[in-house]
Amino acid sequence: MNASGRLGGRRSGASPSSDDPVDPEVEIAVTAPYDAPGIFRFLAVRAVAGVEAADLTRPEDLRYARTLTLPGGPAAVLVFATRTQNRSWTLRARLHLAAAADQGPALAAIRALFDVDTDPAEADGVLVADPVLAPLVQATPGVRIPGTVDPHELVVRALVGQQISVAAARTHLGRLAGALGTPYSPPGRPPGLPSGPPSRLPPGLSPGAPQGRPPRDRPEGEALFGSLHRHFPTAAQIASGLRAPLPGEGPDPLRPLRLPGHAVRAVVGTCRALADGGLTVHADAEPEILRRELLARPRIGPWTAAYVAMRVLRDPDAWLDGDVALVAGARAAGLLDPDLATRAAHRALAVRAVDWSPFRSSAALHLWQLAGRRATMGRDARPRRSAL
Repeated sequence: MNASGRLGGRRSGASPSSDDPVDPEVEIAVTAPYDAPGIFRFLAVRAVAGVEAADLTRPEDLRYARTLTLPGGPAAVLVFATRTQNRSWTLRARLHLAAAADQGPALAAIRALFDVDTDPAEADGVLVADPVLAPLVQATPGVRIPGTVDPHELVVRALVGQQISVAAARTHLGRLAGALGTPYSPPGRPPGLPSGPPSRLPPGLSPGAPQGRPPRDRPEGEALFGSLHRHFPTAAQIASGLRAPLPGEGPDPLRPLRLPGHAVRAVVGTCRALADGGLTVHADAEPEILRRELLARPRIGPWTAAYVAMRVLRDPDAWLDGDVALVAGARAAGLLDPDLATRAAHRALAVRAVDWSPFRSSAALHLWQLAGRRATMGRDARPRRSAL
């Protein structure tokens, strides 16, 4: 099709028109250095079953897939990261599109989600000047800030993920998508038919990712495509389909979000505002206006507003004050006195983070990664704010 990608439609013969379904495969240029393992791991541990799937079982070949809603109709994307002989990374994407004209929007969503256009040199240069952060930056240059394919989805994920673990939030969101999300049907499978996540996942597989190797006659990565069967629900679908419990009403074990009533009411109210335009969240929003509007809503505090700014606005200097995982990472790095009380540790870290401005978001990613490695080794308590 062009120098940056290969377009192969499902139809043979004449070139597909803009309204034809197609399966393009496209190389995605990235600015080096690029921390592919970090961003793929971030997305994999937060993958919502049916909507997303990831396979990180081969360290040299990372894969992530998800559904999208594009102007021409439903779609799915599969992104591969492959380590080259010189230890850098290449990215390519295979797309299942309802219309050829959706290739541009699909690639724009991928580029935003994987933060491929950022030049990390300036951020790394600032952070490496800190003698405690320097070893982290030198070991993992090119850390990227995960974006989002849908700002409204990200707001919902942030609201649900407050004060609970990543795993718990992922479970709630999977139920929400299963109950309210529009079924997705890849070619050759009825709409909404799940592959079913395995009960015990091998390391590196996200919920919904298939186990084992696909048959030899199936194209590379098609097994991940086959595990996708839902779109993440829109704000309108959540506002109309999720019942907000009345004050004092006991939790309904059958409802998708089995959260306290005030938390569910906040999700429903925020989705209603997103759907009717009372709350506007998009990548080009004015940062201070967006923060102010978010903070005016029930159960949205500075942490959530900063997280939305980080991932939706691509704010390089967002700081998530009160984030338990950041303190865990800072302790592991030796940035904080291990005997410092929790509140004092948050204050001390916020003061230290001033020196990392205007790249505190990148510093946060380094500390989150370190906290995750230590937690995997059983040396840190599980974070309670889940940063979904």
